[in-house]
Amino acid sequence: MEIFLIKAAQLLCCFMILVLLHEGGHFFFAKIFGIRVKKFCIFFDPGFNIGSRHFTGNVKLFSLHGTDYCLGWLPLGGYVTIAGMVDESTNAEQLEADDTPPNQMFCNKPAAQRLLVMVGGVLMNFITALVIYSAIFYTWGEEYVPARNMTHGYLYNEQAEALGFRDGDIIIGTDQQEFERWSPDVYTELTKASSATVVRNGKELTIQLPEKLDLIEMIGHAPLFLEPAIPSVVDSILPGGPADKAGMRKGDQIVAFNGKALSTWNELDAELGTIADQIAAADGKVAPSVLNTKIIVQRAANTRDTLNVLLNENGKLGVTKHNVFAEYETKTINYDLLSSIPAGISHGWDKLCAYVYQLKFIFSAEGAKSVGSFGTIGSLFPSAWNWYAFWNLTAFISIILAVMNFLPIPMLDGGYIFLTLIELVTRRKFSPKAIERVNTVGFYFVLAIMALGIFNDLARMVFHIY
Repeated sequence: MEIFLIKAAQLLCCFMILVLLHEGGHFFFAKIFGIRVKKFCIFFDPGFNIGSRHFTGNVKLFSLHGTDYCLGWLPLGGYVTIAGMVDESTNAEQLEADDTPPNQMFCNKPAAQRLLVMVGGVLMNFITALVIYSAIFYTWGEEYVPARNMTHGYLYNEQAEALGFRDGDIIIGTDQQEFERWSPDVYTELTKASSATVVRNGKELTIQLPEKLDLIEMIGHAPLFLEPAIPSVVDSILPGGPADKAGMRKGDQIVAFNGKALSTWNELDAELGTIADQIAAADGKVAPSVLNTKIIVQRAANTRDTLNVLLNENGKLGVTKHNVFAEYETKTINYDLLSSIPAGISHGWDKLCAYVYQLKFIFSAEGAKSVGSFGTIGSLFPSAWNWYAFWNLTAFISIILAVMNFLPIPMLDGGYIFLTLIELVTRRKFSPKAIERVNTVGFYFVLAIMALGIFNDLARMVFHIY
């Protein structure tokens, strides 16, 4: 429960920051062009009834220069109500009845000004990401593991082994580029390449790749196409947990599980995952024999001990994994204020390009399974509050919001941007009724995407699908 609350608090804090800045972008340009902003609301605020009493759904914090600043109760976003704009809160009829002076109405402003108002949110999200990355580099510097220093190498699935990869291979580049550092972007780089270079037993080898590797196929199933090998060394023991009761110690290496030899956490996770699936299929009521496991550990001076471990009701051992990256020799680049800015901009641009490239894989049958909602996003945050991890993830989520809001989806910013660009080209303005109809289509599309994300989250959490 404590871990859930920590992750939820980080997600809530992240969204408050990003929603405030995104809506602030719209607000900023609207004010510059003299457009009235009626309401600035952090989080959504649908009204509701309890008995005979009606609640507006928000708390009005204060009013300033004709704008009400409010806090909603539903932490799924936020909005600004701009006078003269047909959106999710204002239809064409309400627009006609609006008593705002015509010169302060969004619909009466030149197309170029309306375009900037709508681009403002996307622009602010991208700038926010660049500022955060620059601040991270200035505060913590940039520490990374050189690709050649991944001495434990990687583990590969059957698809990768069929191409010629072998467990322990260290990927150091492709025909497109040499990898300076370890990065999860290695999957994306492999999809662009025709060959990969690996170090195997101290020698460099070239492995030919098929014309097109499918990113979703590489990362959408377990085991992954490749993942860093993590030796099955126990980092710490949860007091009173299954491992503690069985006599397991910090520093033990698990070398066998239920008679199956292993040497990495990757292999052990697969075994524990099978047990977790059995627990889920039995609705948590599995036979005791499923949870009774026999584990062999190797200790100092190469001594071995056999432990009988009764897993908990969730199929967990009650230990934390060895941090393999702490073993590798790292490099650190320190930045002063001036050098951190271009470094942050370059890093942010690389992240944007990588995300845009990966976006095309979402529009596939396998990609649809990877869509998630707030549960998926929240699970990305660490289980203990870590400012470095928090700001890194917040910056990346800001980039995601910028890209998703720029897509030409009706009702979202990109939909308005697309319609305004058409107007600039054709010199023909869309009527409020036409925009309302387009928004209706967009509403159901966005609702369907949200429903898909929630379903995928529930499937992964409850039914252990995918």
